[in-house]
Amino acid sequence: MTEEEQLAARFEDQRPYLHAIAFRVLGSHADADDAVQEAWLRLVRNGGGDIEDLRGWLTTVTGRICLDVLRRRGTRGEQPLELDIGALQREPAGGARLDPEEEAVLAESVGLALYVVMDALTPAERVSFVLHDVFEVPFDAIAAVLGRSTAASKMLASRARGRLRSGTPSPDSHAAAREVVEAFFAAAGRGDVAGLLSVLAPDVEVHAQGLEGEFVVRGAERLAARATTFARPDARVHPALVGGVPGVLITVDGRPTTVMAFTVAGGVVTAIRTVTDPARLEQVVPSWVA
Repeated sequence: MTEEEQLAARFEDQRPYLHAIAFRVLGSHADADDAVQEAWLRLVRNGGGDIEDLRGWLTTVTGRICLDVLRRRGTRGEQPLELDIGALQREPAGGARLDPEEEAVLAESVGLALYVVMDALTPAERVSFVLHDVFEVPFDAIAAVLGRSTAASKMLASRARGRLRSGTPSPDSHAAAREVVEAFFAAAGRGDVAGLLSVLAPDVEVHAQGLEGEFVVRGAERLAARATTFARPDARVHPALVGGVPGVLITVDGRPTTVMAFTVAGGVVTAIRTVTDPARLEQVVPSWVA
């Protein structure tokens, strides 16, 4: 086996771990794949002969690549992370490729809020939080990724943690549509059928995916009659972007139960997509206790 083949084999051992980092930071499997591929190209250019800790070196490089991607997104005004309904039908990043120890770290460390309000964080806060709180990367190593001091890196992670715990998303370009969504849940919470009808298009459609399979509900009156479905007193509604449109992640006792995406036009809801199947929810939202 040649040196390059040996290096490639060592890199492949680290690929699931690197992909998991990139996916948690960037929120996209495609972007994560690109980041990992770029890390491999940089490793090839550098050569592995003088690298004592390959995992640490690749963590630093992948973190820097992700940081650059987030900064470029910011200059284009893009939302850094969305919950993607389509992703609910795909395997999670790494899937079976992650060993049990790494999977346990992800399950125990990734907060639901990470997926709901991650776009409230700056790129540096986001990278610092994910590397430390999710993957337990030491702050001195994170400082090397960010090009800042260890103390500053600790501060960034702490600030990110505070923002995520507050559950407050940053303003987005869907402010008017989000007001309609908020009015929908306010009316549903009161059991106010008339209020629901005022924010629903007459021909609104709900496409739902649950344990019983997929089904469609058509018509504002039929949907409004189901208002009690959204009125559980123990449910908490977390604003989120879902597939590029305003949506929510609903939790009960700190666990995700429903993802909803709203299409709004002319000041009313014209379509709603929902997912309640626990198996599909777990593919994008790991278990979390507040």
